[in-house]
Amino acid sequence: MKDDLSPSARKVQAALNALGMQCSVVELSDSTRTAKDAAQAVSCEVGQIVKSIVMMGRTTHRPVMVVTSGSNRVNEGKIGEILQEPIEKADAEFVRFHTGYAIGGVPPVGLSDEVVTFIDEDLLKYSTVWAAAGTPQAVFEFNPQDLPHMTGGKVISIK
Repeated sequence: MKDDLSPSARKVQAALNALGMQCSVVELSDSTRTAKDAAQAVSCEVGQIVKSIVMMGRTTHRPVMVVTSGSNRVNEGKIGEILQEPIEKADAEFVRFHTGYAIGGVPPVGLSDEVVTFIDEDLLKYSTVWAAAGTPQAVFEFNPQDLPHMTGGKVISIK
């Protein structure tokens, strides 16, 4: 494992290694906090950026992650129907508690808690995608077909 990575990025690399993924976390000098920033930093389409958006059930307060294409917005009503519970965006404290990462660096793997995960079917049209890797400057590239294995998530239409 790369010693020059930040502790959060090393944690993501360890999670990828444990899953048997042949991916390398890289830390960039440019911010990858937004999908547009990330796409510019790695020279790809915004749609190839994986956004890991953490929501919570309004009643149960269970964490829900939607792994979506950077070019899409999540239809919260649709996710709520699937869960049979309305959902809402989680605040920064909730995100950090349940994932172990700050907003802007939440990866789809290596989370602190088990999180119900949904995967945007639009990601699967790309041969490679890029996801956050623990910090706003850390990312990794991978084949989106691996997302169900990596996350235990269900592929759905999130729009």
